[in-house]
Amino acid sequence: AKTGIPTIAVGMPLNSKPENTRLSNLQLDFLSKLNVKTFEYDLTKTFNSFEGLMPEFFNSDLSIANSKSRMRMMTLYHIATNVKGIVVGTGNKVEDFGVGFFTKYGDGGVDISPIADLYKTEVRELGRYLGVPQEIIDATPTDGLWDDDRNDESQIGATYEELEWVMEYGINKISHTEKEFKVLQTYQNFNEKNKHKMVSIPIFDLKQNEII
Repeated sequence: AKTGIPTIAVGMPLNSKPENTRLSNLQLDFLSKLNVKTFEYDLTKTFNSFEGLMPEFFNSDLSIANSKSRMRMMTLYHIATNVKGIVVGTGNKVEDFGVGFFTKYGDGGVDISPIADLYKTEVRELGRYLGVPQEIIDATPTDGLWDDDRNDESQIGATYEELEWVMEYGINKISHTEKEFKVLQTYQNFNEKNKHKMVSIPIFDLKQNEII
């Protein structure tokens, strides 16, 4: 936005908690004072129609959460195509390259990731530098995709600061305290099970007769 490149920010409430929508609107209001056009599209009715189309396949809370994220991705790409633009990712280093805490083809479906090499603590510092409202910076990180009050750190089982420590120092550290070991184990478990999100899609190489 500060470069003068036309920028669009979109609020997409979807069965969202009122507090999440309030913070989203606060950020949209902040961005509207910059070189940013803001829009808000409530996707709740659209998603509920999707559920009504195939109720027999709406028994998994995880699939529901992921589908919400993918509907938002689809909305962003629809807008981007219409304005001949690109979709900008908001994932940080821990999410994108550490524990894979994003939805495949959902919030992970983007064209560029300008802050993907920044840790969460660095994103907060950048927010302060850019004048982002303090209550957004201080807000408990949450994907807002679940019906209950779970947040990122309760889902992962470790704080972003702890995971950052693992990525910077903990992986190659020879000995760990009990707490450090638990955090390291949490990181490794998530990294392993979400590896499919963070590496290229496996393909069968006909010449080598193997999967690469």
